[in-house]
Amino acid sequence: MIEYKYAVEIGGANTKIFVKDCGLSLSEPTLVAAEATPQGYKILGLGNEAKKLMGKTTDAVEVFSPVSNGLIKNFEYCQKLLEYFFNKVEYKKRRENVIVLVNCGLGENEKKEYLRLLHAVGFKEVKLVPTTVCSCLGAGKNISSTKTTMVVNMGGANTDVAVINMNSIIKGATIGIGGRAMDSAISHTIAYNHGIVIGLGMAEALKNEVGSLFTNDTLNMEITGVDVETKMPRAYIITSNDLYPVLEPYFAEIIKAVEVTITSLAPEISTDIIQNGVMWTGGLANIAGLGEYLKKYFRFPFYIASDAENVSILGGGKLLDDQQLLSKIVENF
Repeated sequence: MIEYKYAVEIGGANTKIFVKDCGLSLSEPTLVAAEATPQGYKILGLGNEAKKLMGKTTDAVEVFSPVSNGLIKNFEYCQKLLEYFFNKVEYKKRRENVIVLVNCGLGENEKKEYLRLLHAVGFKEVKLVPTTVCSCLGAGKNISSTKTTMVVNMGGANTDVAVINMNSIIKGATIGIGGRAMDSAISHTIAYNHGIVIGLGMAEALKNEVGSLFTNDTLNMEITGVDVETKMPRAYIITSNDLYPVLEPYFAEIIKAVEVTITSLAPEISTDIIQNGVMWTGGLANIAGLGEYLKKYFRFPFYIASDAENVSILGGGKLLDDQQLLSKIVENF
């Protein structure tokens, strides 16, 4: 029987690695910083080091993610990033096998690309499993049951909506809405409304610290950016009310996707969901006021997973100890 030692989630915001018998061992931004030179692009930083360079370099340096909307957009840099991450958790090339958490909406060609990537990094055996299924496992759900569970996983690049029972996804979709899109919208809105240019790093901090779905929240945060007219640094206080009209439409779209999914299900499955509720996971599930916001739309139960940001990779970690369940999930994916 093949032993799997690693589970990895290559997210739109962060990449996480779970090591068997060690637990969650790495969580770093899925970012590469590269500089254009006459000899080609030179890597200046990966992960945390790349994020430190955001907005602090010349125009010749680009900080980017080699993964976009759950798809591998730059194979070479994605490979270098993963090799760097696995080396940090004492990975020994071509000696271990790996489980990879991926979006439920991946096509066959995209799945093959992930397999090719992990083989290139040095793994012999690679198994792909849906992130949403791992979310259920991380939350302690019995995915082998005939009772249906619905999961909404809101990540950095996109959101997965999945209906799960008997170790498989019976209905699932991936929509291109995630934290990165919200960061970009915050940056553009502040420039347009307040005449201050800020980087995506500052926009992300605003989303995490001040973002709220309460309509009357009083959270605020002082930012420093570049004045559009004078080109000089300028400080400004941003409030939750400034961000609400930016963030709310994205969550409204996610709710529409959930409603469309539910209305497409057979009555017996819908009954299960109405009884068991919908689980919300991912980093965006931590935004203030999400629970109250969801009450406006859903009359059936829902709940936000404990440790929503890490519940998926923790579920992947559980699969490392259950080869039989892993085989069933892979067979159905």
